[in-house]
Amino acid sequence: MRLEILQVADCPNVPVLEERIRRAVADRPVDVEIVHRVIDNAEQAASAGMTGSPTLLVDGRDPFAVDGSVTSVSCRLYPSANGLDGAPSVSALRTALGLDEAEGVSDGDEITACCPSESGAASALDELSSQRDDARPANPVERAVHHAILRGFAERGRPPTAMEISEVVAGQYVSIASVLRRLHETDVIRLNGDGEIASAYPFSGTPTPHRVQIIDGPIVYAMCAVDALGLAAMLDTDVEVSSADPVTHAPITVVIHSQHLTADPATAVVFVGGQANQETTADACCNYLNFFTDRPAAEAWAADHPEVSGLVLDLPQAHDLGNQIFANMLHGVS
Repeated sequence: MRLEILQVADCPNVPVLEERIRRAVADRPVDVEIVHRVIDNAEQAASAGMTGSPTLLVDGRDPFAVDGSVTSVSCRLYPSANGLDGAPSVSALRTALGLDEAEGVSDGDEITACCPSESGAASALDELSSQRDDARPANPVERAVHHAILRGFAERGRPPTAMEISEVVAGQYVSIASVLRRLHETDVIRLNGDGEIASAYPFSGTPTPHRVQIIDGPIVYAMCAVDALGLAAMLDTDVEVSSADPVTHAPITVVIHSQHLTADPATAVVFVGGQANQETTADACCNYLNFFTDRPAAEAWAADHPEVSGLVLDLPQAHDLGNQIFANMLHGVS
């Protein structure tokens, strides 16, 4: 049996998946070959059929495929007994591999879910706001580097290199590499396997469904719909957000001019899922912070995904949430 793991580089949930596969096939009469394919961009994800990292193919087929899922280079979440998890459970893997469940055997999976199973508007919004608030370093040097990274994204349309922001730590008796590692460890930013900057709320260094044209600036990609809506306030500028309904793929455009919203279609809404306090998988829930063409479409998606806690926000509500999170992100930096 050939198992292929489709993943982005350094996906934190791949080791979890590998360990659960080993436990699922332990003492079973089955020969398993595990191979890995690293996916670098959205085009490769579409070609390979990766609907988030990690995606497991069993003899070329995704046994955990869900109707309406779209290909993605973001983290993938799987239903679990406690909400969502970053990898299928041992029991789910045995079912997918056609293996009988051993009597009295418990999964014993450690929950790595980034979304809580509880529901309610206050919970979802408070969790999201709290998660983003945590992504603000208190150390002055780390904060200065963080701000330089955000401005680098906004000015260049890509992650800045360590060399481009190294002057920020000049005379501080600390290396830029060590500061970047610290920001990565506290989930303020994410680094790739080469130690290069991959993302920093609200920016993604790789394409996402949420493309943002900064007026009089470059095109950037946001981690999620709420992040995209908060960009204008963070940068004190106008933006045009281009996204799509994740089910129908119908285009959705939102223009923010002087903090006034214009949307096409005018009925567009945002689904906001819950987020848990996980250090390395905070951005995984961005899979569930998406634009929909209208409230019935979002509510239908939510009804089809009862394992995802969250709520539907009108655009002005989602915009206010984005502003609440990002408006003061660059406060105090000239």
